[in-house]
Amino acid sequence: MRVKSRAVWQGSLLLLVAFTVGGCGNAIYAFQSSTAEAKLQQAKDLEAEKLAAYEYYMALEYLKQASVEAAEADYGDAIEFAEISESHADKAIALSRDAHRGAGR
Repeated sequence: MRVKSRAVWQGSLLLLVAFTVGGCGNAIYAFQSSTAEAKLQQAKDLEAEKLAAYEYYMALEYLKQASVEAAEADYGDAIEFAEISESHADKAIALSRDAHRGAGR
C-alpha cells in the first residue's frame, strides 16, 4: 500500500511541476511581448516607419509571429520572437533619433 501512495504522490508532484513550468512561460511571454510592443510604439512615435523602415517592420513582424507562437502555447519560441522584436525596435528607435538629430529636431 505504501508503494501505491508514493506513486500517487510522485504523480501529483509531476503534474504540479508541469503546470508551474507552463504558467511561467506564459508570464514571461506576456512581459516580453509587452516590452516589445511598448518599444514598437515608441519607434512609431519617432516616425520609424519612414526613418528606419526595415527595423520597424522587422520588429512588427517578429511581434506578430510571437503572438502566433503564444496562441499555439509554444512559449519558448514566442519569447524568442518577442525578444528579437524588441531588439529590432531598439534599433529603429536609435536610427529614428539619429535622423531627428541630423534634421535639427
